[in-house]
Amino acid sequence: MNNINQNVILFLKRFTLILLTYQLSRFLFFIMNIELFEQFTFKIFIGGLLFDLAVIAYINCIFLILHIIPGNFKYRPLYQTTLKITFFAVNLLLISTNFIDIIYYRFTGRRSTFGLITATGMENDIIRLIPSYLKEYWYVGVSFLLTSIVLWMLMPNPKDKIVINNLTKKNYLKKCSYGIALLLVILIIGRGGFRKKPLRIVDAIEYGEVNNAGLVLNTPFSILKTLFKKEGNTFTHYYDSKELSKTYNPIISIKSNQAPLRKNVVIIILESFGNENVGRGQTPFLDSLITKSYYFKNGFANGKVSIDAVPSIISSIPSLMNDSYISSSYALNKVHSLPLIFKEQGYTTSFFHGAFNGSQNFDKYAKAAGFDEYYGKDQYQGKDAFDGKWGIFDEEFLQFYATKLGTFKKPFFSSIFTISSHIPYIIPERYQNKFPKGTTDIHESIAYADHSLRKFFDTAKKQKWYKNTLFVISSDHTSSGGDRETDQTNIGKFRIPILFFDPSNPALTGVSEKNFQQIDIMPSILDYLHIKTDMVSFGKSYKSKENFVVYYLQGTYHYIQDDYYVSFSDNKVIGLYNWKKDVLLNNNLMKIDKVRAQKAEKFLKTYIQSFNERVTNNQLVI
Repeated sequence: MNNINQNVILFLKRFTLILLTYQLSRFLFFIMNIELFEQFTFKIFIGGLLFDLAVIAYINCIFLILHIIPGNFKYRPLYQTTLKITFFAVNLLLISTNFIDIIYYRFTGRRSTFGLITATGMENDIIRLIPSYLKEYWYVGVSFLLTSIVLWMLMPNPKDKIVINNLTKKNYLKKCSYGIALLLVILIIGRGGFRKKPLRIVDAIEYGEVNNAGLVLNTPFSILKTLFKKEGNTFTHYYDSKELSKTYNPIISIKSNQAPLRKNVVIIILESFGNENVGRGQTPFLDSLITKSYYFKNGFANGKVSIDAVPSIISSIPSLMNDSYISSSYALNKVHSLPLIFKEQGYTTSFFHGAFNGSQNFDKYAKAAGFDEYYGKDQYQGKDAFDGKWGIFDEEFLQFYATKLGTFKKPFFSSIFTISSHIPYIIPERYQNKFPKGTTDIHESIAYADHSLRKFFDTAKKQKWYKNTLFVISSDHTSSGGDRETDQTNIGKFRIPILFFDPSNPALTGVSEKNFQQIDIMPSILDYLHIKTDMVSFGKSYKSKENFVVYYLQGTYHYIQDDYYVSFSDNKVIGLYNWKKDVLLNNNLMKIDKVRAQKAEKFLKTYIQSFNERVTNNQLVI
C-alpha cells in the first residue's frame, strides 16, 4: 500500500473515532436529560448521525487536505505529531460544547448557537458561574474528562515509520486519487447529502417531533450554522405591505374617556418562577397573592432565558430572533417603552437588578429603554448580603428596593428583577433546612425567594405609596426543573404566572382564561391606567378581544390561538393541536382541520414579517 493511501486510511480511522464520540455525547445528553424527551427512536438516531456527519465533515475537510497535501514533508514525525495534536484539539473543543449543553439545554430548551454563547453583557456572568456549574454538575465534567482521555488514547497513529519516496507528478496524482475522491465525498456529506438545500437546523424536525429536535441536533452544528447568520430571521417576505396590514398590524391605540390614573407602577420579575414551581408548596405567599389579584391563568413567557424577558415586559418586544434582542445590534433601536411613556406622564423611573452591574446587559438596556436610574449590586446599600456568586440575596435587595421606592418623587414607575432562584440556587446559611426541599433542585431557592417577596410586601404595606400602586408580577421564564409531563411540552416550557395586583381596587381580582404573554403587559398597564397612546406593540391589552400568544425557539414559531396550539417552521405549519384537551400534544390535527391550519399560517407569516421588517428597519416607534 502506498504512503498516500495510508494517510487516507489514517484520516478515516480518526474521522470514525470522532463520529463515535459524537454518538457517545448524544447518548449521555439523552440519559442525563431523559425526562425532557419523549423517547429515543431509530429515526432520531439516523437523524442525529446525519447531523453529526455533516459537522464533522465540515470541520475536518481541512485535516483531510493536510493528510494528502503534496510534499514529502508530511511524512516527517514532527508534521504527523502536530497534525494529530491539532486534529484532537479542534475536535475536542467542539465536542466539549455537546457536554456543556447537557446542562445548559435544560435552561434554554435549545441547542446553543453562536449568538447565545457570545451574548454581549453575559461574559462576566459566565466566568463567575463556571465554578458553581462545575461543582453542581461535576459528573458532566468528569464524563468529559474521561471521554477526552479515552479519545486521546484511541487516536490512531501512522501504522509504520513512513519511508520518504520521490514521486513524479503523474504518479503522485494517481496515488492520491483516493484522497481526492474522499474529499469530494466529505464535502457532499458536509452539506447533508444530495438534498436541494444544505442541511439546516430546522431540518431536525424531519427525524422527530419538535420536542425531540434538540436530541437530533448536536451543538457544534448549531454553532457552525449560526456563525455568520444574520440576527433577523430568513424567508420573511411573504406579502406586500397592503396585504400585510390587512391581516396584522402591530400599531395599537390605547383610548380612554377617563383621566389617567396617577398610580405608581411596580413590575416585579421573578427569576424562574414558571408554572412548574408555583402552587406546589414552595410559594405560599405568591399563591395567596394570586387570590387577591387579577391572575392570568394561561400566562406565557416570550423567551427561555432572562435576557429575553426584559424587552418583552418593558418594551413589548418579543424574542423572535436567533439572538436575544438585548445583545443584538438592534438593542439601540428607537423604542416607545414603558419608562419613556411614563416620563411623558411626569413619572420618575428606575430599574433594579441585584446581580453584578452589567449582568446580562440589563444596565445598558435600561438606559436605552429610557429609565432614569439603574440600581445593581454596586448601588446596594445595607448589610452584607452577597451570595458569593451572583449578587445580593433577594431578601436584602428587596428590602433595599422597598426603602428606595419611598424616596422617589411620586408617581413613580419601577421594575425589579430577582436573582436568588437562579442557578446555583444559593440561600443564606440562616435559612438552611428551613424551607421545603421539594422535588427538584430549584424548589428550595424558590421557597426562599417567595419568603423574600412576602417580606417585601410586609415592608411595602407600611409605606405611604403602597395603596396607590399597581403591582405587576411575572416570571422571566420557566425553569429547567419541571418534573411533570405537561411541564416538558412546548406549551409547558413557556407557561408562567402573570398577575396584576392593586391594593386599592378590590375589583381587580379574579382568574382570566385569556391567553396572555409578557408582551401584553405593557399595553395592559397603560390601558388599566387610562393612559392614551398610539404605540407599536406585538402584544395586546388585557381588555382586547384578541386571544393569541406567539413565541419562538430555535427555528420554530409557536402560536396559541384560543384552545389551539400551532408549530410553524420552514415557512409552513408542521403541527396543530387542541392544547386544552390534548395536554401532551400527541394528536396532530393539521390534516384534519386544514382550514384552521391555513388561517394560522397566514397570521404567523404576517406577524413574523411585520416583526422582522420593523426591527431591521428601526421602526418600533410610530
